[in-house]
Amino acid sequence: MSNEVARRDSNTLLIDDARITFRNFGGKPGQFNAAGQRNFHVLLPADVAAALEAQGFNVKYLRPREEGDIPQAHLKVNVKMDSNIPPKIFVITSKGRRQMTEDMMDMLDWADFAKIDLIFSRYKRDWPDGRTTVTAYLQTFFGTIHEDELELRYADVPELESAQNVLVWQESTPSDLEEIKLRELGEF
Repeated sequence: MSNEVARRDSNTLLIDDARITFRNFGGKPGQFNAAGQRNFHVLLPADVAAALEAQGFNVKYLRPREEGDIPQAHLKVNVKMDSNIPPKIFVITSKGRRQMTEDMMDMLDWADFAKIDLIFSRYKRDWPDGRTTVTAYLQTFFGTIHEDELELRYADVPELESAQNVLVWQESTPSDLEEIKLRELGEF
């Protein structure tokens, strides 16, 4: 795994060149997710996984694909857009960067990222029954979009404000159609 992990302070962790999976930035309900819960999982190197487990994080492991492979560690990172301090999420293309708003989050579930850098913070909670849980919450996210040759070639072409400005649908009467045909034939 080529990512670099650095502790920023006792409550935050920076991961450069992160690999993520099980994306649900949109908060869609599913087998492992209640409606409105936004999250993703970040893949972890073994040493980082062990350190996070020692701090109480619920690190999970994917079954190896090939016999003899080491199980891949991953950690769920929550994306809480409705908190007092929502995460800062940016998408980068050759045109620049754009901060994502809550209504744009669905796009991240399908984006083809070339590189992701992120910071997550740790939240520790002591429960009345004696349990303690440690949860990861996204703080900052920079995702560079992988752009193909055509996207790069046409990156400088300005985008239109709305598709409605491109095509305007207008009902035509039979006499309007006849007039158009005659005009095209040069008889009008």
